[in-house]
Amino acid sequence: EALSTEDSGAEAGEAARPPLGKMLTVTGMRFWSNPNYTRLVIDLNGETQFAFNELKRDPSNQKPRRLYVDVDNARLEEGLPRIIPIDDDLLLHARAGQYTPTSVRIVADMKSIQSYKVFSLRDPFRIVLDIRGGDTKESPPQIARTDPKADKIDPRKSVQDLARQLSLGVRRIVVDPGHGGKDYGAPGYLKGVHEKTVVLQIGRKLAAKLRKELGVEVILTRNGDRFLTLEERTAFANTKNADLFISIHTNANKDPRAYGISTYILNLASDDEARMVAAMENKTSTNNISDLETILFSLMHNAKIHESTRLAAYVQEAAIVRLKQRGYSRIKGKGVKQAPFYVLLGAQMPSILIETSFISNPRECRRLINPTYQDRLVEGIVRGVRKYIQETSPTALQEMRSRGGKQG
Repeated sequence: EALSTEDSGAEAGEAARPPLGKMLTVTGMRFWSNPNYTRLVIDLNGETQFAFNELKRDPSNQKPRRLYVDVDNARLEEGLPRIIPIDDDLLLHARAGQYTPTSVRIVADMKSIQSYKVFSLRDPFRIVLDIRGGDTKESPPQIARTDPKADKIDPRKSVQDLARQLSLGVRRIVVDPGHGGKDYGAPGYLKGVHEKTVVLQIGRKLAAKLRKELGVEVILTRNGDRFLTLEERTAFANTKNADLFISIHTNANKDPRAYGISTYILNLASDDEARMVAAMENKTSTNNISDLETILFSLMHNAKIHESTRLAAYVQEAAIVRLKQRGYSRIKGKGVKQAPFYVLLGAQMPSILIETSFISNPRECRRLINPTYQDRLVEGIVRGVRKYIQETSPTALQEMRSRGGKQG
């Protein structure tokens, strides 16, 4: 059995049976890991309540330290593996069992961890466990939103100085073309144009130019028409120990007159439009965005807010300037915004999401499928990334060019 008597609450040798009637089902468990980070996702076929807690190591019965999640009104899907071997530096394995006739318990047996966060995402509903060990990179302290002195501190200058002192560099970038596979993203104004195709084209060009111009290693979350869940993309960047995460999207609006370019960071929504965009990219409702914001504060300790803001500001400005320099008219910069994007939750590095233009706008849709416009847009993004790297570590670019960018 996946769970022992101590973990499951069932009598020894007796499997708890779920009652008859309509109940939710735990349909799967997925994980991504590296030596300092593990993300475990519990999939369900509906939304329900859950609770989690930690059990200390018990030498008397040789039980390791455990983190468990109890899922209410649920049963295990028939045939679902009861034990998922993980065996990285943080976890031994994850175990699932019928804790009571109406609840499922998932237990993560720990080796050594520093911190963990447990939260849920919707549409479809899933429970995410982010487990971290000792950080391999120093993280500059964040300025609290409630700090009365925060308004007097220039975040660009303070983070820049801290980063230089800690010799932080950018060696590996994960570029994330949004959507893919069965997820077409936003439909274009022109028939047959889809966001998933456009952003893959832009993402490939961005990866190639970052390697060529900056000498960094670049890894794409997808290099073909492949579906990835939103939580999988951030987990991929974390397990690859990326120094930056750049997610590429196109914006859309019911009003085809809406146009412009914006760059987002993870935080509470800055306005109604930001909340709407996050709902669209998360494939959920604006009400769910409001609910997500209530738990966001507990997830922000490692979100690199100031570094992400600085990266977003440089990229946003450089993209707008470059397009105007190349003779494009009616280029509107919508600025740096913030919203609770699922794809940025839990990222351990500075992370941004670029809404490259409105695919729902006739003029911008035509531009987005034009290879030259894509090239000019990418040139601007790369210039913004270069400025961020130069400000963070002035000697980093020279060192990276001497090594040469790697494929990914």
